[in-house]
Amino acid sequence: MTETETEESVYDLRNKIQQTQKDLDQLGAPESEISELITSANLLRLNEYLLKTNEKKSELLSLYVQYSGSLEALLSSVFEIQNDLKEILKEQSSMLSSQTKKQTKSKPKK
Repeated sequence: MTETETEESVYDLRNKIQQTQKDLDQLGAPESEISELITSANLLRLNEYLLKTNEKKSELLSLYVQYSGSLEALLSSVFEIQNDLKEILKEQSSMLSSQTKKQTKSKPKK
């Protein structure tokens, strides 16, 4: 997966997480029991509510797993870039150091 694809993936997953969280919040609390209905009807309504919330929570967990995986991939890329930059700096530093030594040696003494 390229960095751009990973960034888009993280963005898409973040949006899906936010939408799923909104869906879960919209479900709200279970409806209160209506005394006119029989107990079994209230239990069926509660069961339906619990099924919906469990489905959304499972979806949310799955999205968070994917999201954290994408973030880990991005972080890994950042560390690779950091290591590459360190190596470049070391090389440039050694080149500058060797050039400075050559210049001091080649200067005629007065």
